[in-house]
Amino acid sequence: MEKKRTEDRSTSARSRDRGRATRRRLIEATARLCKERPGAEVSVAEIANAAGVFPNQVTYHFGSKDSLLVHAAFLGLLHDARRIERIGRQAPDAAAFRRNIARAVLAMPSLPSVTRALAAGISRPELASVVDQHLQLLFRQSERFVSQLIDSRGWRTRRPLNVEARTFWSTALGAVLLVRAGAHGTADDLDLAGALTIHDEPDPGDVAGTRRSM
Repeated sequence: MEKKRTEDRSTSARSRDRGRATRRRLIEATARLCKERPGAEVSVAEIANAAGVFPNQVTYHFGSKDSLLVHAAFLGLLHDARRIERIGRQAPDAAAFRRNIARAVLAMPSLPSVTRALAAGISRPELASVVDQHLQLLFRQSERFVSQLIDSRGWRTRRPLNVEARTFWSTALGAVLLVRAGAHGTADDLDLAGALTIHDEPDPGDVAGTRRSM
């Protein structure tokens, strides 16, 4: 009897592992297709073929194609964000950091897909929690990056790191949403660098200074 329970647990574990692997393949394949064909509609059949699975696996693992597209969009955004972090680490001072980060973020190839995901979260209430889950992950990743950077450089922020991350990404994503909604203007009309308060000068009237505002 004990042997059967052990075998059942082993079979269940293998099944979960296969399920996670399939989900991962579907997300990665969708992210790749969206990157290769920005703005184009991607079918379930194309996604399944690229992932090497059956089309019904999309609904089985994600419930809908829109849900899968949300996961894939934010996977692309997180990958882009890691590349942005490398750019940020190369900045010689805080002013260059703000300028380089802002320029690189507005050029990220994942932003159009993410704005579609945000729109899906608005129009499809069942996707709102999925969008929020990924946004929270993005905010936490950004907070960790900035915390490590300013600790190592002796830089400061003029507001708490969680507010810094949310303000910056809200500004960047909001700008792209406006453009996609038909608003006139270009990236030159937006002071995204101004949404960052990271600096390397002492705060006025603060003799000792503080490295971080938590």
